[in-house]
Amino acid sequence: MSANATESDCPVWVPDPAELSDVELLLDGAFPCLRGFLDAGAAESVRTAGELPDGTRWPVPIVLEVPDDLARHERVELRDEEGAPVAVVDNVSPWWDERAAYLAGPVRAASAERGRTLRTLRPPAPVVRAGLPPGPVLGLVPRHPLDRRRLAQIRHVCGELGATVLLLPRLTGPRPQALVRATFAAMAELPEGTTVVPVPLRSHGDGKRDELLAAHVAAAYGATHLLSEDVVEHAPIRVVEPPEMARDEADRWRPAADVPAARRRPGLGEDELSERLAAGDELPGWFASEPVAREWSRLSPPLHRRGFTVFFTGLSGAGKSTLARELRDELTRCDAREVTLLDGDVVRRSLCAGLGFSAEDRSRNVRRIGWVAAEVTRHGGVAICAPIAPYDADRAEVRARVGEVGEFLLVHVATPLTECERRDRKGLYARARSGDLPEFTGVSAPYESPEDADLVLDTSRLPVRDCVGQVLALLRQRGWVRPWT
Repeated sequence: MSANATESDCPVWVPDPAELSDVELLLDGAFPCLRGFLDAGAAESVRTAGELPDGTRWPVPIVLEVPDDLARHERVELRDEEGAPVAVVDNVSPWWDERAAYLAGPVRAASAERGRTLRTLRPPAPVVRAGLPPGPVLGLVPRHPLDRRRLAQIRHVCGELGATVLLLPRLTGPRPQALVRATFAAMAELPEGTTVVPVPLRSHGDGKRDELLAAHVAAAYGATHLLSEDVVEHAPIRVVEPPEMARDEADRWRPAADVPAARRRPGLGEDELSERLAAGDELPGWFASEPVAREWSRLSPPLHRRGFTVFFTGLSGAGKSTLARELRDELTRCDAREVTLLDGDVVRRSLCAGLGFSAEDRSRNVRRIGWVAAEVTRHGGVAICAPIAPYDADRAEVRARVGEVGEFLLVHVATPLTECERRDRKGLYARARSGDLPEFTGVSAPYESPEDADLVLDTSRLPVRDCVGQVLALLRQRGWVRPWT
């Protein structure tokens, strides 16, 4: 997240992608009870009572956290990560709590042309609602591609209600377009007239409230019923539990009551599905159509094709860069994925040029590295990072960011300080001891040894080749890298 001022002196804020999802839904009319971000009283009322101050039921406080100084402005422009204007907040009721500052007030589009993800497939909620035929509308907000069992449930409930189908796939996560493609791929097995509108509906961290929010969003787009396996209390529309389905001898999914127990065939449980996807095994045709299965594999690639990040941390002189280069060479030689090396010194001369060595700048350095590593990982590559990264909070931030899009391995290169100082080929420790470097990790600035490291190495006890061998062994053990000779 970042802030700066525009020429018109209206400050600019770049919310994170999850917060931008809320902005988009506000602009699209998917939160019809809200005109913008909630003030302190409304947010507290929603948190404690599940309703707005006027008594309207509402499940999740929609708020926007910003830096303290930004909350003091009357208007704030919101932009996406590419710098494009998205919205303007009329900040009429800013508020503060013990943790942060918040904007509060109406949200309006910054321009008529908004270019967010899959914009052409996402008409505003009132437009979608007006275009639906009269009568019942069965809504579904899928998190996963629609397998044949779920499709059979939709068709069955749709037939009972005489309803039109409205699918609102969630446009969130590391590969949101794959879920949208998978939803469209299932259209051939859905009733004629089915409508698909992707929605950037994110999780707010409470399963029950998130499902209730999904019901409100579905209602805003025109659903009269919501297909959900969860118990959703106080929903604005009727919630329908999907019927139990069974697979018969002809591999058809039918209501379980219509399939005798002796003729039922087993389905595919969540664990087995995950194992098949992780191994790259083909999904059976009775489970999902080939187009849907293909998109499912794109959403959850085999482990040996997923992107991952190896993050070395340790004191200056511990051997991080040497291990990182050796690991890069091994992976480049034997693995098909593209490998990107983000060495601490190199990054400071390029990506992080201009940063100093204060605690704040050290954090910025590590988090910028984490952002790049996450992008490399998102696109199926391998990122090898070798900064000092002295603070737990920054390493945790990088782990979380990368973990949203792929796999993450934290390696603590725990070479003792005495050995690091003995090596000191750059003379940095000597300068730190003399007072010439006032902010030097391990001498005049702290290093917080990680307690959550996936692997701990000491290059004073093991040769480089053996250390790299341990990293590769762990990557193979987790299935991220296949053995090679």
